[in-house]
Amino acid sequence: MGSLLRSVSGVRWGELCDATGAAAGGIPPLLSRIAYGDEDTARIAIDELGDAVCALGFVVGEATAPTVPFLLELAGSPHVACKAEVLDLLGSICRTAQWHSAAAATQDRKHDASYRQQTGWEAASRTAVYAGWSVIEGVASSVRPEEAAPARKLLQVMDETPPFPKP
Repeated sequence: MGSLLRSVSGVRWGELCDATGAAAGGIPPLLSRIAYGDEDTARIAIDELGDAVCALGFVVGEATAPTVPFLLELAGSPHVACKAEVLDLLGSICRTAQWHSAAAATQDRKHDASYRQQTGWEAASRTAVYAGWSVIEGVASSVRPEEAAPARKLLQVMDETPPFPKP
């Protein structure tokens, strides 16, 4: 994959499911297309990746948290064509709380195990976004407004969306 995304092969993508419940093996090629594709290719790939890691803009999956460090790497790279879209996707991931809301709305104990797993995906995903705070701050200080503005917006989302409490 080149120097950018070089550790993507260290993730066992074949053992993970994406936010739609499908196998996550398609995530590495999408990341590569975002990193190395022209602007049109990268935009299409970020749309497809958004569907895979943050379905409908508010549902994360098992593969979301492992994808976030690569999104942060792309956001911090000077040569990525659709940095604003990457930052927007990170914002969507950070805001997700679908499974936590569903778990809070039900008192049915037979769903506890499923919700515990899914709420774990949300918490891990949000934590992974927070781990990239310094990368996002760096982009927010860019002299390029098309990069700095979405990064500042993401920092605001992060300020307004605290980590989930420990269970």
